[in-house]
Amino acid sequence: MSDDLSVTCTRFADAVWEGEVHGAGEERPGIEVLHDGRPVPDVHLAADAAGCWHLRVPVPPAAVGDGMHTLLIRSTLTGATLGTVTLAAGEALDDDVRAEVAHLRAELDLLKRAFRRHARDS
Repeated sequence: MSDDLSVTCTRFADAVWEGEVHGAGEERPGIEVLHDGRPVPDVHLAADAAGCWHLRVPVPPAAVGDGMHTLLIRSTLTGATLGTVTLAAGEALDDDVRAEVAHLRAELDLLKRAFRRHARDS
């Protein structure tokens, strides 16, 4: 089996992420899903009559909370990351966004001062 795998999200509802694995052919692809470096339990991979592989990943409770949490979908053959599921929520996220906006405002103020200085000197 070649490892030209790709994963496409088809649905994310009721704390279950679902997707399709492409490039595997008829042979079962080696797929693992990790959260914080640990395997996510109860991941289900099944083929349909057309030979398409369907991946079903229940989001673990530890991935739901303040901040950013990422589930990595990887090939067990090469270790390559095929996809990610990112969850962002809570007050910790608000702090991150506020800090980023403050940083962008500071850069914009710096650019405005430099442009005004340039326009005045020209």
